[in-house]
Amino acid sequence: MTQDEKYMREALKQAKKAYALGEVPIGCVIVYQDKIIGRGYNRRNTDKNTLAHAEITAINKASRKMGDWRLEDCTLYVTLEPCQMCAGAIVQARITEVVMGSMNPKAGCGGSILNILEMPEFNHQVQVKRGVLAEECTQMLTLFFKELRMRNKLEKEALRERRMPES
Repeated sequence: MTQDEKYMREALKQAKKAYALGEVPIGCVIVYQDKIIGRGYNRRNTDKNTLAHAEITAINKASRKMGDWRLEDCTLYVTLEPCQMCAGAIVQARITEVVMGSMNPKAGCGGSILNILEMPEFNHQVQVKRGVLAEECTQMLTLFFKELRMRNKLEKEALRERRMPES
């Protein structure tokens, strides 16, 4: 197992926590000198907070641990390509490297729609690795959305049945 796979597995553990809450299963860890200094998982619905993304939570925890907003020489591992908010926060935090599992063709800003992480116009660029444990990361997301569609369908049917007058 490579170092990247080891830490992506830790990010997947975080994603499972989100899954257990009924959240989109996205997990993240931040590593400094071979130690995890920040962990996070998606909690937007649970916390009713737009900012409760896995990466933002992990950056907050890592910054507290480091005693600085600059996370230079840190590597962020995330199961899904970051959105524009998280990619911007990663650049702002001066994180050295990002390792991604799944790509996000609908909202990804680490190479899919935009590539905020590697834009030469910014004062900091991030080294990026894509596709680490992509199959495992993608499978978890695919299963989650399949189950979500089924739950939504069943809830819609139950609501329709309650509205129908009895014969």
